[in-house]
Amino acid sequence: MDNVDLALVGGGGAGSLVLAALDRHDLRGLRVAVVDPVRKRGQDRTWAFWGAPDADLEPMLSASWRRVEVTTTARRRVLDLAPLRYAMLRSGPLYAWAAEAEQRLGVSRIDAAVGALDDDGAGVTVRDGDGAALVRARWVLDSRPRPPRRPGRTSWLQHFRGWWLGSPDPVFDPGRAVLMDFRTPQPDRGVSFGYVLPVSDRYALVEYTEFSPALIDDAAYDAALRGYATLLGLDLTALTVREVEDGVIPMTDAPFERRPSARVVRLGTAGGATRPSTGFTFSAMRRQAEQVARAVAAGRAPVPRPAYPGRHLWMDAVALRALDRRAVGGPQFFDRLFDRNPPERVLRFLDGATSPAEDLAVMRSSPLLPMTSAVLGDAAGRLRARLTAASGSRDRSRADA
Repeated sequence: MDNVDLALVGGGGAGSLVLAALDRHDLRGLRVAVVDPVRKRGQDRTWAFWGAPDADLEPMLSASWRRVEVTTTARRRVLDLAPLRYAMLRSGPLYAWAAEAEQRLGVSRIDAAVGALDDDGAGVTVRDGDGAALVRARWVLDSRPRPPRRPGRTSWLQHFRGWWLGSPDPVFDPGRAVLMDFRTPQPDRGVSFGYVLPVSDRYALVEYTEFSPALIDDAAYDAALRGYATLLGLDLTALTVREVEDGVIPMTDAPFERRPSARVVRLGTAGGATRPSTGFTFSAMRRQAEQVARAVAAGRAPVPRPAYPGRHLWMDAVALRALDRRAVGGPQFFDRLFDRNPPERVLRFLDGATSPAEDLAVMRSSPLLPMTSAVLGDAAGRLRARLTAASGSRDRSRADA
């Protein structure tokens, strides 16, 4: 069994970004192992995010846009994102970048599924499903999907299906992306919208997304996509579906355990990188990776900061509660958000980068009475949770006495 400084359990997006960050900081002497039964390659997913142009990511982007569209049944709004831009990164270039970083860093690969992480305080033994030791590491970064520490007061899902559509004729506008198009039929409990990311005038990702408590079936996703394509004026008989993408992302106020033991650190969605109100994850994963690499370079523990400020997670919990209780409609909520704030402020807020003063401006732009009700309901829910936890603790104490 090998001994390493750092074991990455999971070689997907979060693990790939860590490898790239370690390589960028030239940490050649670090002993690193990646433990994953699958060697990630090719296009298995697409990330969309916003930010300033970036020298590292720029060559890997499939496309980026300075203008995005937010549409409701009432109006179409085209937003200028300068100085930011909206960008799309497919997984293939990121996995290839990580593979090159692996070679330069001399990373060990262990093609096995992990069953247990035994942390004795001095290090972690990574074991397979049968209990056999795979590697011993000073620190483990675990990016495998994991449920939250406890159920949330509101637990929704962002679930979607997208078609990569090819056309023999120019039918898409590559100069702008459709960020949210709320002309789709709205579910009884939840929010739906369409989404268009054009790579060229003949090739684009067209997607149907729902924020709701439960998934729908395959036939419903396909019917929704056909309906949205019709709204866009697309003739599907003249287009080719080249690829299909599906996904499910948690949207919940439940807490995720960022550090389940002394030397195990979780990254990605399991480490809190997914923004509860939107499902966006990539930017936070990248921040986590950079913070890990800087900490290692400085001789510190590879523990990134929380992905989002606590006040933003509270605001997300309130917004989710308002949507879940139907106190506010999803299209109206997002329409007001973009109508009453500069686009850059909205995007930086959703990325967790706004100041407290900007957060107050965002709060003021939301419907006052429904959101006040949601704030009070959230406070009552938190109080009930504390009382329930305290009662359970007392009961266990009596049982042990």
